[in-house]
Amino acid sequence: MGRIRTVFVKRIARELLQRYSDRFSSDFENNRKQVDELLPTLSKSTRNRIAGYISSLCKQSQVSSNASGSG
Repeated sequence: MGRIRTVFVKRIARELLQRYSDRFSSDFENNRKQVDELLPTLSKSTRNRIAGYISSLCKQSQVSSNASGSG
């Protein structure tokens, strides 16, 4: 089983993806830098959790778009 993410992490990640969708991808390192630029006051661990969740959301959207296009 995986780790459970808090509502705070999920909410911030979704808001950032909605506002700045062109700045994020499935690459964690890039997302970490983008989150740090957009929200510089966050702690390192919180920043990394948000960046990781954004990466997983981007991967999920890529998989679902590929699956719907191939059917």
